[in-house]
Amino acid sequence: MYRQVLVLAVFAAFLCGFPASCARNLNYRPIIGILAQENLEDDPRAQGSSYIAASYVKHLESAGARVVPIRINRTKEEYEKLFNAINGLLLPGGNVDIEKSQFTRAAKVFYELAIKANDASDYFPIWGTCQGFQQLTVLTSNKNLLTLTDTKAVALPLTFSPGAQKSTLFKKFPKDVLQSLAEENITSNFHSWSLSMQNYSSNAKLKRFYRVLTTNTDGKKEFISTMEAYRYPFYAVQWHPEKSPFEWIEKDGMVHTLSAIKAAFYTAHFFVSEAMKNHHQFSSQSEEKRALIYNHQPVFNGLNSIFLQNYYFD
Repeated sequence: MYRQVLVLAVFAAFLCGFPASCARNLNYRPIIGILAQENLEDDPRAQGSSYIAASYVKHLESAGARVVPIRINRTKEEYEKLFNAINGLLLPGGNVDIEKSQFTRAAKVFYELAIKANDASDYFPIWGTCQGFQQLTVLTSNKNLLTLTDTKAVALPLTFSPGAQKSTLFKKFPKDVLQSLAEENITSNFHSWSLSMQNYSSNAKLKRFYRVLTTNTDGKKEFISTMEAYRYPFYAVQWHPEKSPFEWIEKDGMVHTLSAIKAAFYTAHFFVSEAMKNHHQFSSQSEEKRALIYNHQPVFNGLNSIFLQNYYFD
């Protein structure tokens, strides 16, 4: 039994980049918040005012995390209390106004709390996927610098920037996974807006804050597909790692190959291991129990919907 526990501790240390001697300091019960967003206007099954696609929940759970839904339309005080109870934040993809929505309002509160916490040596990671990526660029630059690209429903390989494979995000990925990401069409893109390299390079705030790890092109414009912050544990991908194992809509850009699924799980493992470095917790077990996603049931939206399953919230 002791040997099994030791092996798990060393494996967790490997995933998060810590030496094995530090594994004992990790939080092996990480809880990650996923921010809900306003319901899609054309969703015939929409309930309440907001939703979270179930694939994001499954993505984190597959790597050993539990999930707390973060509702929109809550007070700043409620968000501050929740921030001090969770171990990381995921900003998901979607389709809302990333300057004026309630999703943006909540994201801004958590972003500023995370900056303050990390500056005080309270390690708090944030992950942004697609819309979450875009939201982070607006929060950092205080501008919408996105530009239209022809990247709706297409799978692409990643073009790695020099040294990117030794970045915080990618340095523990196996060589075969990195090779697949670089050579195969396995990163799913479902976005019409992107952060071009040109707009990134011309904005001092973004250049100082984020390191470009990978880029892509739609044939005309080069855009950033993966980035991480220099000083903070903030990570963002314009592509969708959660779709390969957990979304089964029949459309172009959906990839279910073994290499795509393996890459998806390494992204999940990476972010969960980052959350393990945080030791926030709920004030009581009963409060934690009430907050968890297990209190809600996902709704099956059908094989032709945007997301296979959604959680809906008031």
